[in-house]
Amino acid sequence: MTIADIRSATDTKMNQSIAAFQNNLTKIRTGRANPALLDSIHVDYYGSSVPLSQVANVSVLDSRTISVQPWEKGMGAKIEKAIRESDLGLNPASMGELIRVPLPAMSEERRKEMTKLVRNEGESAKIATRNLRRDANEAVKKLVKDKLASEDDQKRAEAEIQKVTDRHIAEIDRLIAAKEAEIMAV
Repeated sequence: MTIADIRSATDTKMNQSIAAFQNNLTKIRTGRANPALLDSIHVDYYGSSVPLSQVANVSVLDSRTISVQPWEKGMGAKIEKAIRESDLGLNPASMGELIRVPLPAMSEERRKEMTKLVRNEGESAKIATRNLRRDANEAVKKLVKDKLASEDDQKRAEAEIQKVTDRHIAEIDRLIAAKEAEIMAV
């Protein structure tokens, strides 16, 4: 493995870390209806637990209401139960075959909790990014130890890896700020 391979692999892994962080952010409630909010809910479907999106059509009715349209008639009660038992604090209401999930208004206390949760998720993403930097630097040091690269190459590689790390940390900070603004704006 060369220094360029290490740098490339590290950049790819850091991008994956940011993608995972963005995915986690979509699950954090902002007060605005978002179908991704229900992505973590699983429903019992003929003895197996499947994601809600695989047994129903999830869409937004208005800015404060998500609609869930089961594909099979008998699934309504199971879906409603799964949403109610989730830790999202939602109270679905069945209207025939359509299940409406109104989002309660967010209190100031709840907004602060959500902001704290966003910061914790961001810190976890930063830690993952820094761990990737450490692993890359160790791989470069091993190349130098094995006499496959010079110490000058090591210094240059570590500086480049640090630049990549700084760029990814800045992106995480930008995502945190955007999500906090979204939570506070609603």
